[in-house]
Amino acid sequence: MNRTVVGSGGPWEARYGYSRAVRVGDQVVVSGTTSTTPDGTVQGAGDAFAQTMLALATIGKALEDAGASLADVVRTRMYVVDRADMDAVGRAHAEVFGAIRPAATMVLVAGLIHPDHRVEIEVEAVAGAGAGLPRDLGPRPSR
Repeated sequence: MNRTVVGSGGPWEARYGYSRAVRVGDQVVVSGTTSTTPDGTVQGAGDAFAQTMLALATIGKALEDAGASLADVVRTRMYVVDRADMDAVGRAHAEVFGAIRPAATMVLVAGLIHPDHRVEIEVEAVAGAGAGLPRDLGPRPSR
C-alpha cells in the first residue's frame, strides 16, 4: 500500500517531524491545524470563527493535495481554549460540514502551541466517501 505525505509549509512541521496530512490507501489523516501561516503568523487573533474557517481552508488544501476533499471527511476533532468560543467554532464547522455531517468531537483544552490560537482542528477522511456530495464545500469567508 502506498503512503503519501503532504506538507503545508507550516513552521512546526519540519521542526517537530510531522506531516500536515498522510494518506494510506483511501484513508487520509490531517494533523491538528490552526490559523498559522507558513511564516508563523497567527491569523484571526481573538476571533475563533475566523480562525476555524482559516484552519478548515488549510485542511481543505491538504486533503486536495492528498487526493481527497472536505466532502470525504468522516471525523473531526476540535480543540478550543475558551468555552466562550465553542459556539463560534461550532457555527464555522456547521458552515463547512453541514451537508457532510461527519462524526465530531469538541474538547475544551488549557492551551495550544501559540497563545493567540483559539482553536486547533484535525480530521480523518476516506477518499471517495463524499461521492454524491458537491466537492466545492470549502470554507466560505462569511458569517
